[in-house]
Amino acid sequence: MEPGPPGSSRPTEPGPCLSAQRGADQAASASLQRAARAQPGRQPLAVAAVLPAGGCGERMGVPTPKQFCPILGRPLISYTLQALERVCWIKDIVVAVTGENMEVMKSIIQKYQHKRVSLVEAGVTRHRSIFSGLKALAEDQLNCKLSKPEIVIIHDAVRPFVEEDILLKVVTAAKEHGAAGAIRPLVSTVISPSTDGCLDHSLERARHRASEMPQAFLFDVIYEAYQQCSDYDLEFGTECLQLALKYCGTKAKLVEGSPDLWKVTYKRDLYAAESIIKERISQEICVVTDTEEDNKHHVKVTSEALCHASRDLQQIILDQCYNFVCVNVMTSDFQETQKLLSMLEESNLSFLYPVVVISVHFLDFKLVPPSQKMENLMLIREFAKEVKKRNIWLCGLLISYPQDEQKRQESLRQGAIVIASLIKERNSGLIGQLLIA
Repeated sequence: MEPGPPGSSRPTEPGPCLSAQRGADQAASASLQRAARAQPGRQPLAVAAVLPAGGCGERMGVPTPKQFCPILGRPLISYTLQALERVCWIKDIVVAVTGENMEVMKSIIQKYQHKRVSLVEAGVTRHRSIFSGLKALAEDQLNCKLSKPEIVIIHDAVRPFVEEDILLKVVTAAKEHGAAGAIRPLVSTVISPSTDGCLDHSLERARHRASEMPQAFLFDVIYEAYQQCSDYDLEFGTECLQLALKYCGTKAKLVEGSPDLWKVTYKRDLYAAESIIKERISQEICVVTDTEEDNKHHVKVTSEALCHASRDLQQIILDQCYNFVCVNVMTSDFQETQKLLSMLEESNLSFLYPVVVISVHFLDFKLVPPSQKMENLMLIREFAKEVKKRNIWLCGLLISYPQDEQKRQESLRQGAIVIASLIKERNSGLIGQLLIA
């Protein structure tokens, strides 16, 4: 398929990438497609993206640059690249990284199977890094897989939650106006201090906006602006829209963005980002049981009998469900759980996100001594140690199953609460543990 704004993306974000949102994105894509083809013989827009990723993360207060800080074991920049790769009409993604981090970035691209990504060496400032990325797109070199785009998107490597909708909006606006950028309302009032540290004046918050990312430009506009840019602006400037205005006279169209455009800046932002990602990948649970009877104690699950519906289960894996509850009813060991783990390992599903597998077993403690049952179940530690290498997080849950109906229902409710917590929290410290409900 020819990359260019017309077209819809194939979502790789798991969870409820629901039909309503997907329909809105497809409608926006179709609208842009019609605009791009309005002129007879007009080719779809060629769009590329530049990500400056040369920062040292000084404000983060950690030795690792923030773009490489892990979230659920995966570097932050990988999530941002994934968000851009979801958008099939972005042809090339150029990442500017420092020479010392070049090999680290190459390993990230290889490990997480990123496509359409090229690397250039970053400059000592943000603007110089962006300029390096633009030069790579502008230069028509032999054996170079990059080509000059009509529109270029500039985005931050540490804004992982950008959606196709806002990318479409800034690209469409840039095509018409030459430049466009996302904005958000100011959260705090901006004040200007005097030289003696006293208040000089304050800005009226309602009249001003915070400049966010992404931004988009006609390539020739922003490239010319950087070529003319003074050393002072390259050294101390931070606003690309201002460069287009100052050096090319291009007034950017400002596009209202969503709250998801926030930037990971401080250490606490890493925890917030992790919480959002956990929430997204915890929405769907696949319950696998060794009987044909559905588990009725979960509210929002897909239930499949492993021994009778392996094809359906494979489809669920392909649809990127990252949470599995293997209910062992007919067997007292890990046969069914092992079958599931084998399928997950073969699928390579877990290379992007950790897959949580909970092996559930039942026991009437009055009829069977817990020690007798748990002796077999403690083998879960060995299984968990092995599959953890493939980013599959396995733990066990032993649920009391008494004869009394009321006590049994209460035990099942407690089990459901434990399962929901294990999936939502994704605590690596519980890998290989056998819990009792």
